[in-house]
Amino acid sequence: MRYLPLAFDLRNRPCLVVGGGSIATRKARLLKKAEARLLVVAPDITDELRQLVLASGGEYIVGRYHADLLKNVDMVVAATADGGVNAQVSADAQALRLPVNVVDSPDLCTFTFPSIVERGPLTVGISSGGSAPVLARMLRAQIETLLSPGLGLVAELAGRMRARVKAALPEARRKDFWHWVFSGPIVGQVERGHSADAEQTLLRELQRWQDTPAPGGEVYLVGGGPGDPDLLTFRALRLMQQADVVLYDRLVSTEVLELVRRDAERIYVGKKKQFHSVPQDDINQLLVDLAKEGKKVLRLKGGDPFVFGRGGEEIDRLAEAKIPFQVVPGITAAIGCSAYSGIPLTHRDYAQSVRFITGHLKQGDLVLPWQELVTPNQTVVFYMGLTGLSTIAEQLIAHGMAPDMPAALVEKGTTVDQRVVVGTIASLPALAEEHKVEAPALTIVGGVVNLREKLGWFQ
Repeated sequence: MRYLPLAFDLRNRPCLVVGGGSIATRKARLLKKAEARLLVVAPDITDELRQLVLASGGEYIVGRYHADLLKNVDMVVAATADGGVNAQVSADAQALRLPVNVVDSPDLCTFTFPSIVERGPLTVGISSGGSAPVLARMLRAQIETLLSPGLGLVAELAGRMRARVKAALPEARRKDFWHWVFSGPIVGQVERGHSADAEQTLLRELQRWQDTPAPGGEVYLVGGGPGDPDLLTFRALRLMQQADVVLYDRLVSTEVLELVRRDAERIYVGKKKQFHSVPQDDINQLLVDLAKEGKKVLRLKGGDPFVFGRGGEEIDRLAEAKIPFQVVPGITAAIGCSAYSGIPLTHRDYAQSVRFITGHLKQGDLVLPWQELVTPNQTVVFYMGLTGLSTIAEQLIAHGMAPDMPAALVEKGTTVDQRVVVGTIASLPALAEEHKVEAPALTIVGGVVNLREKLGWFQ
């Protein structure tokens, strides 16, 4: 993110526009809407720009740009047809640490104008940092169709009531109250033109919230999937946006974590083989403690929380403490990685059953029902088995699996960094070292691996 989206308060602040043509007029139109006082310098300007300057209480200077014009302004826009003049404006403004925008020259800008969707005080800005303005405008058009024209009036009502709500409710409850306001009947009342009724509804509900004890906390055990944020469920995303605090581990991708509510507290409890950032018992107790504080706690796990994710241990502790919880399944790594690597887990010609196996057990010993894992026409998927891959291969072969049984490693599956290494169960350990495969990686063993070359689609 090269540009940080910010909102400037420009009311009555002097803003310099260098240029007088149609582009300068468009920029001045936005500045005027933000109630800025316009100072425009150009040999000539459009009639509309002249009216904007007059309406803003600003000044039009007939002539050419010079650096002295920057002495008493708060923002600068260069919109001339002369590249040399635009570059000079940018250099002079940056020397004085003034925010400057040079139209169609991102490298000369310290800020850019987003494409704007406006509903009264509610403003949505879409910016590409100057790299794809047409795309930003296309997204703006899509968002325009999604937002009701009445949302501006709803935002104005919230603005009038904000201080009253702040005085009546503690911070944690205020968030929930406003969520109710913006998703309940008040929006419909305002949109139908019944603003007075909407205000009374809000006040009645506020009184009810004051008179009702605050509900206790709750825990959301959510599967974050194997990495691609597009694989999240709608319910997972909704709860991620409601949480006050999130506990997450190393298998949750950065892209998924970015979808959590931005002001939620984040606690990393990641675990690696032979290294635990936070012991599991402490994580279980932390969930209980945070919920008892009245917080909405998101326990975000990679894959599915009930497939080798210790989700059962965590909700067992919550149940003992009588903490309300809900579980949202996620796409487990085997499903996601097999689909994105082009290796179906079952196929009428190759495998009529599939087994998911953890590559290490609670005590660290690799004791598995090896004889059952060499059943014909079966796909076996090993989670967390990279460090024990040599032992897995040796034991499978020792218990009757053909050394040339197709096998694959899927590293960082479903993400843009996904790699798939294909070989046989005998050759896979050496291939893992040769290709320097790193965790998280999933091992798939079975005849279905032969379909990878034909069915691979993601890369």
